[in-house]
Amino acid sequence: MPEGHTIHRLAADHRDRFQGRKTTATSPQGKFSDSAALVTGSTMDTAEAHGKHLFLGFADTGWIHIHLGLFGKVDFGGAEPPPPTDTVRLRLANDTAYMDLRGPTTCALITDEEKQAIHARLGPDPLRPRDEDGNDPDTAWRRISRSRTTIAALLLDQKIVAGVGNVYRAEVLFRHGIDPYTPGKDLTYAQWTAIWADLVELMREGVRHNRIDTVRPEHLPEAMGRPPRVDDHGGEVYVYRRARQACHICGGEIRTADLAARNLFWCPACQPRAHRP
Repeated sequence: MPEGHTIHRLAADHRDRFQGRKTTATSPQGKFSDSAALVTGSTMDTAEAHGKHLFLGFADTGWIHIHLGLFGKVDFGGAEPPPPTDTVRLRLANDTAYMDLRGPTTCALITDEEKQAIHARLGPDPLRPRDEDGNDPDTAWRRISRSRTTIAALLLDQKIVAGVGNVYRAEVLFRHGIDPYTPGKDLTYAQWTAIWADLVELMREGVRHNRIDTVRPEHLPEAMGRPPRVDDHGGEVYVYRRARQACHICGGEIRTADLAARNLFWCPACQPRAHRP
C-alpha cells in the first residue's frame, strides 16, 4: 500500500495537470459512471491529500475521494490517451493530459461535509500544514502517551498518525534508537517530538524524490564503501526488508517479526529493549 508521501505526490501531479481546467470524466469500467457524468465538464479547483486519502475538488460538484488500498494504481499521460481498458475505474482528461485510475479500494464522489468527516477520523499528517484541520502532532501525542499499545503499532494506526506506513514506521524508530515494542505510555514527549520532526523531513523528501530514502549521508554506500541497496522499493534504508542482514551502524543482525499484521524490522542492538516491560 502506498505511504503518505506517494499520495501527496499524486495530489501535486493532479494540480499540475488538471487544476483550473475543465475536465472530462469517464468510467470505462462502469463502477463510477453516474458520478463521472456529474463531474465531467467541471473545473478541478484543487487536489489534496490527508494520509493515504486523495481528494480531487471540482467546482460546484464536490470531491472525488480516492483511496488506493493495496492494488490501486494511477497512470498519467499526455494529450492523446490510448483507448481505455475495462479495468479503468476513472479517467480524467483535458486537452493536455489524462489520468487513469485502476483498482482502488475507494473511488467516490462526496460532499464537503463527508470530506470533513474523513479528516475528523484521521490523525495528524506530517505533510499537511500544522494548523490545517486540527493537524497538530500533540493530538497524536495525547493518545500515544495514554496507550499500552506498542509505538510500532501506534504509528501504523491512521487514526493516530495519518500517512505513515511500514517503511517509515521501521525507519524512524531505528533512526531514534527506539525499541519498536515500547508501549506508547513509556515514550517521552521529547522522543515523540523528535519522531514527528523526522517524519516531516523524511516524508517531504519522499514527495520531492518520489521514493523513500532514510539513510543519513555518512551511512550512504559511497560513504561506507558498501554496495547500494537492490530492492523493488528503491531508496537507501537502515532496516526495512533487511532481515538477517548486517546493520549499517553496529554490524549486528537485523530482526523481523509480525506486529500489527505487518512485518516489523529492527536492530536489537541499536534499538535496545530498555523500555520494554
